[in-house]
Amino acid sequence: QVMWNTAVHAEFVHDHADYGFETPGVKFNWRTIKEKRDAYVRRLNDIYESNVKKAHIDIIRGYGKFTSDPEPTIEVDGKKYTAPHIIIATGGRPAVPSDSEIPGASLGMTSDGFFELEELPRRSVVVGAGYIAVEMVGILSTLGSKSSLLIRHDKVL
Repeated sequence: QVMWNTAVHAEFVHDHADYGFETPGVKFNWRTIKEKRDAYVRRLNDIYESNVKKAHIDIIRGYGKFTSDPEPTIEVDGKKYTAPHIIIATGGRPAVPSDSEIPGASLGMTSDGFFELEELPRRSVVVGAGYIAVEMVGILSTLGSKSSLLIRHDKVL
């Protein structure tokens, strides 16, 4: 959301002249928004964790699976937990192909890498046609990266 809003502001600045505003010399600083965005995300994560604790919910971090025990039970890293209500937040990890599957794949990054970028890339290629890819290429392009979007098929249906 923060990066989307950043791109919206860039569009507003771009259109200012059409509405009679003179904005010479407006510059965008990627590092500034990255620092502010990262701080915002850390603050949100702290708030969410605090709210979970206030609700007397135990957070157990690790790899878990449901067991065949008669009561609702999960096993996390070898230890069993039983409770009337269990939520497993699965998270997710992208599948990154090897260079033998797709030559040059190791030169790319996942969408997580986008948030680790220390500066706006001069040029970027985003692979995919899901909403994250489309948003990401739009944000990068709007902020000044010469961007391309690649999809698997030769046409979009």
